[in-house]
Amino acid sequence: MTDTTLWLSGIAVLILLFLSGFFSGSETALTAASRARIHQVEKTGDKRARIVSELIASRERLIGALLLGNNLVNILASALATTVFLTLFGEAGVAIATLVMTALVLVFAEVMPKTWAISAPEKFALAVSPIVRVVVAVFGPIVIGVEAIVKLLLRGLGVEVGEGSSILSAHEELRGAVDLQHKEGGLEKGERDRLGGLLDLADLEVSDVMVHRTNMVALNADEEPQKLIDAALSSPYTRLPLWRGESDNFVGVLHAKDLLRALNRAGGKADGIDILQIATPARFVPDTTSLQDQLNVFLKHKSHFALVVDEYGEVMGLVTLEDILEEIVGEIADEHDVELEGVRPQADGSVIVDGSVPIRDLNRATDWSLPDDEATTIAGLVIHEARMIPEERQIFTFHGFRFTVMRREKNRVTRLRIMPLTQSGALKTPVVPAPAVPKQAVAQ
Repeated sequence: MTDTTLWLSGIAVLILLFLSGFFSGSETALTAASRARIHQVEKTGDKRARIVSELIASRERLIGALLLGNNLVNILASALATTVFLTLFGEAGVAIATLVMTALVLVFAEVMPKTWAISAPEKFALAVSPIVRVVVAVFGPIVIGVEAIVKLLLRGLGVEVGEGSSILSAHEELRGAVDLQHKEGGLEKGERDRLGGLLDLADLEVSDVMVHRTNMVALNADEEPQKLIDAALSSPYTRLPLWRGESDNFVGVLHAKDLLRALNRAGGKADGIDILQIATPARFVPDTTSLQDQLNVFLKHKSHFALVVDEYGEVMGLVTLEDILEEIVGEIADEHDVELEGVRPQADGSVIVDGSVPIRDLNRATDWSLPDDEATTIAGLVIHEARMIPEERQIFTFHGFRFTVMRREKNRVTRLRIMPLTQSGALKTPVVPAPAVPKQAVAQ
């Protein structure tokens, strides 16, 4: 081999290493690029973004073509390098060529281009997309044959390769992305909660956010108009359900604005008002309706209020448009809302909670992760886990928290003290010792 041939072979090896780096970087960038970001760029009219979207859509063919090109140039570069070193060093050239090519391929054809690509995948993908499209078109027929052989081999091993299969649903992927961004500091807690609440609408039912019947403010339509007017004006709510005869016989919904209009027409005289005439029909919704579906119903019918019924038709509570929106944006309060404080943090690290506080609201307020699959309120969670209605001063430990029942009224747990535990099971901070509880009253 002449000196000219050696020089040409060396230059060819360098060119092949560059091509290997191009293939490696392109593969990393096109597989790591965010489809959502590329889609946004494509909407601006960028032709390269459209090419990237087309390449990502046929991911298997894209990766196959790039791997084929990468292997071809790597093998050819190694073969040329071995020939050059055999000429220069004789039989020792094989070992030298192996060591030198391994180092060159590792640094310049793998690590460096992939690191560059992963640092800005969308920008890198847009830059290489026109060339990669040509590569995919050239190697396409070969890749199709390779894919067919691979699928046959995998099928022989009992592995079925399905197109478009995904372990995670779109909602789960979005939720994972939101949680990851919050963990990495890209999203604040409030932003994470709002995005997570929006994704939760399809999974939650109206029974999870409704105002329970025991907490409903309802008016008896048979009472004197003046009493009804006084009750409506003293209430913080603009929509009030009306019942007649029996407390579960709801006959309509009274809107405060309609009441004021009627009162104005009657010249301020309450006796001239027929409450049922100005009330609107009550809407009823099954308790298993998803919040997403109920939100769509509210928007479609331009309504804000519905009564929730169980499978037997019994009224369980009520749900409003505000209740659903609060699952997205958090608590909404105005100047007429009555603040009922249900969560009171203590100096020792514990939290005193009213039993009626929803688990989801408590988790948002404290950034905890208490499960809300089997119960809606914190009292319901304790009763579910204890498998009993606990007595006052009983203590339960589950889900990494210690629950102390502070108050019980009849069969309702109305107040609890919750103390987070460390991973070892010890309290995070010392607490004031509670009075002794009989051993049989403590459930773990």
